[in-house]
Amino acid sequence: MNPAEQPDPGPEDATPAGRNKTGAGRPPGVYVIAAVAGLEALALAGSGVALTFAAFTQPSLSLAGTVFLIVLVFALAAGLAAVSVNAFKGFRWTRSAAFVWQLLMVAIAVSALLNGSAVTGLALLIPALAVIYYLFTPKVVAFSLRTGGERPLL
Repeated sequence: MNPAEQPDPGPEDATPAGRNKTGAGRPPGVYVIAAVAGLEALALAGSGVALTFAAFTQPSLSLAGTVFLIVLVFALAAGLAAVSVNAFKGFRWTRSAAFVWQLLMVAIAVSALLNGSAVTGLALLIPALAVIYYLFTPKVVAFSLRTGGERPLL
């Protein structure tokens, strides 16, 4: 049965925010995943602001390419912010999105490390590896899986 089609549970079935049926709160890994994804979203948004400022103050070879890059960076920031917020809420779709993004971060970090930029490479690599580790811990997986008896997702 589609979770959106389930009836709204009564007060006896409702669980407080951040708690599952067993009464356990959010695992620490959920906080790490949400925080790292949120900080990465803020960094992307800051990069988008810097790109926008640069578009108005410096000459560009391609106006269309510049606008596309600005829109792309802001769209990625918005998507990563949505992943951060919804991972904190326990939605299961966020795990795959966070995993793919962290794999991209690992690729960028390894490239930075191989080019001699150890500080940048480690600053990108360590949070990405922490998120990848926590994404597959049993407590985070269990927290992000919704069962039929819980409140509807939408």
